[in-house]
Amino acid sequence: MLKEYRSILPYLKKYRYRYLAGFFCLMVVDGSQIVIPQLVRRAIDLISTGDFATSEVAAICGLLLLAAASISLGRFSWRFFIHGSSRRIEVEMRDRLFSRLMELGGGFFQANKTGDLMAKATNDLGAIRQAVGMGFVSFFDGAFMSVAILAVMFASAPATALLTFIPLPIITVLIIIFGGMVGRRFKRVQEIYSRLSEIGQETMAGIRVVKAFVKEEHFAESFSKANDDYRDASLSLVKIFGFFFPFISFLAGLTTIILLLAGGAAVLENRMSAGTIVAMLAYLEMLVWPMMGAGFTVNALQRGAASLKRVNDVLEAVPEIASAPGSSTISPSGDIEFRSLSFTYAGADAPVLRDLSLRVPRGSTLGILGRVGSGKSTLLWLLPRLIEAPAGTVFIGGRDLRDYELGALRRAFGFVPQDSFLFSDSVENNVRFGSPAISEERFRLVASVSAIDRDVDGFPAGWGTVVGEKGLTLSGGQKQRVAIARALAADPEILVLDDALSAVDAETEERILSALLEERRDRTNLIVSHRVSTLRHAGTVIVLDKGGIAQRGTHEELLAQEDGFYAEIARLQELEADIRAIERSTAGEGK
Repeated sequence: MLKEYRSILPYLKKYRYRYLAGFFCLMVVDGSQIVIPQLVRRAIDLISTGDFATSEVAAICGLLLLAAASISLGRFSWRFFIHGSSRRIEVEMRDRLFSRLMELGGGFFQANKTGDLMAKATNDLGAIRQAVGMGFVSFFDGAFMSVAILAVMFASAPATALLTFIPLPIITVLIIIFGGMVGRRFKRVQEIYSRLSEIGQETMAGIRVVKAFVKEEHFAESFSKANDDYRDASLSLVKIFGFFFPFISFLAGLTTIILLLAGGAAVLENRMSAGTIVAMLAYLEMLVWPMMGAGFTVNALQRGAASLKRVNDVLEAVPEIASAPGSSTISPSGDIEFRSLSFTYAGADAPVLRDLSLRVPRGSTLGILGRVGSGKSTLLWLLPRLIEAPAGTVFIGGRDLRDYELGALRRAFGFVPQDSFLFSDSVENNVRFGSPAISEERFRLVASVSAIDRDVDGFPAGWGTVVGEKGLTLSGGQKQRVAIARALAADPEILVLDDALSAVDAETEERILSALLEERRDRTNLIVSHRVSTLRHAGTVIVLDKGGIAQRGTHEELLAQEDGFYAEIARLQELEADIRAIERSTAGEGK
């Protein structure tokens, strides 16, 4: 368990003075609490003599008030210092966790579900805060109070204190057993909570699909089952507490009985004063908290260790793709070149790209066509290093991609995937996402080029209309056009459209491409599409097949190769367009 806390040491070192101040205040509180029974003992022994002055009792009362004031001030202070530090540690760890998540690659997110990561950022960090806050307090407080109280009791009446001490070793053994049981059960609770979060997140994110397939009941049942499992696991943990703490109280009660029997006899035999037995009874009541606190300490530290293990799994994950030391911070510009590029995904049997060589001159437009699985998207993802190409295979401006700092490299790209992701924000802020400071003139230009401006008047609040999560309230074509405007806003050196016009009609597509290529005539453009009507705007078109270039040429040159895949697709799409035209004509005549 303790090895997991090594990752917390830098934070504890950073806030060591706050913790030391907090523990000092805690000692003031404990010392004041220990003094109070001694003052009560003096008062009782004084009053029992029948020969005392009022001023003597008043002096003791004054000391009691001083002790109470010290306890109040000390309790506020240790909470301020220790709980304040634990909150700061939680915030810093959450920031660090989020930053690490931003650094990790796609492989990590394929292996770790969103719900589990959310649970680590919330529940697990909360458990860590409890461990380095109240867990440390209960450990220090329990140890200090136990030692101090036992020392005072043995100094006052050794024989009676020894008899009273008999149940304490039993409590120690129980605490050790209790700690192991708590750790296992808490880990189970956190794992089920992660699954519960994942079901909720997936259901909300895919609510359209859920409703379209009428699967509401299925997901409700899945959530209900996970919720029941979470309840059962939580109750299993609660049962341990339900048994442990009352049993500790029972054992503490046994010590009280022993004290009354042994101490009462000593008082009757004049071996102990009445004030001393009252003081010892007060000390035994105080010992209940260290005994209970030991259980809380074990619980908090076990929970913290389990949560630290889960959080450390993320913090210690090594980013698959990172900037090399000394890499250039200058954004790349120039020709794009692929040299004998072969690429195989981890765990795959066959390469996705095979010995591919290609040069794309700066300022040109390259069109890419290919069957599903031919390697089109992989080729594009390699350029901004969303996935890592082998060294010495992909170059921009004559330099290997690895020679550029990752941020500088990616800032050179405007990337528009087919499945356009929009944030739950206004349409305008989604367009300005990559370039918040663009001028109003530039904003209007990219809105016009992407043809999203013609839809704005139909939105409830115009540009201020807040789209749903992932753009849920927009149509597929509207989402794609907002994403195109977002990419254009930054005026990137290289624009990548990965089938980014698949959801718009032919007329709108023609308008967008004509305006886009005119606006970007001195920039490099890479366009993946299954539509020949889209690719005819490209200066050069390549056809990928089984990871290699099967055809290369202009639109006209590829159409002339009648036995080629490009010409075959063009004929099929032309035939499809003719059929749709006939259907529209027939429908018009029917009216």
